[in-house]
Formats: sequence, C-alpha cells, structure tokens
Amino acid sequence: MNARVHGLLADAVLLLHFALVVFVAGALLLILLGNARRWQWVNAGLFRLAHLVAIGIVAAQAWLGVVCPLTTLEMWLRQRAGQAVHEGSFVQHWVERWLFYDAPLWVFTLAYSGFALLVVLAWWRYPPRWRRRRRGERETRQSGR
Repeated sequence: MNARVHGLLADAVLLLHFALVVFVAGALLLILLGNARRWQWVNAGLFRLAHLVAIGIVAAQAWLGVVCPLTTLEMWLRQRAGQAVHEGSFVQHWVERWLFYDAPLWVFTLAYSGFALLVVLAWWRYPPRWRRRRRGERETRQSGR
C-alpha cells in the first residue's frame, strides 16, 4: 500500500475512534435524559450492554496502562503514511489539543474510572430491559420456520 492509502486508513480509524468516544459519552447522557423523559429505547438491553462493555474496556485499559488498540493502529498507519504521530492515548491527545490541558495519565485513569462508575450507577438506577420472546416466537425459531 502507498502512503496515501495508509493516511486514508488512519483517518478512518480516527473517525471510528471518535465515534466510539461519542457513543460512550453520549450514551450515558441519553440514558439519563431518556429515563427522565420516559423514552423506552434507552433501556434496550443490547444498547445498555454495548455501552457498559465499551466503558469497561476503556477503564480496564487505563488501569492496566494499555494504550487503546485503535490508537496504536492509527499511529502505525500514520507512520506508514509518513505523517506525524502523537504520543499517549487518543483522548489524552485530543483533550490536550482542544483544551491545551496537559494532564498526567493518572488523571485520565481517574476520569475513565469515574465515568465507568456513573455508567454502573445508571445501570443500577435504570436497569436495562431485555426483550423476552413470546412462546410462539421461540417455537417458530426452534422449528426453523
């Protein structure tokens, strides 16, 4: 692959990473707002489970001192494209860039952990609702119809 393709792939990974950050942050806001407004969809089991798993992975990586694989992939692609790479985590880099705030890694670990705690508290306060199959659906699926 040439440098242009690597650069485009790095940009795609960056957009995916940004989308995941928006999902993790935005989903909690939607869960809280949605429950206040009685929106049923914000408690859908798979949505809530995906959100819990996402922040769980982020917090675990922070506690273990592991750089996110998306950050690693993006930096590798940028190197292959001959572009400048950043140091540290994705969030640390962009927070520093947007807010000019240079914080040590423990601050980000604390922030991720606090956010994960808020997600767990929201899970407890507004439990997810799992769709239960009706008897007819279960029998139809088992028979292959």
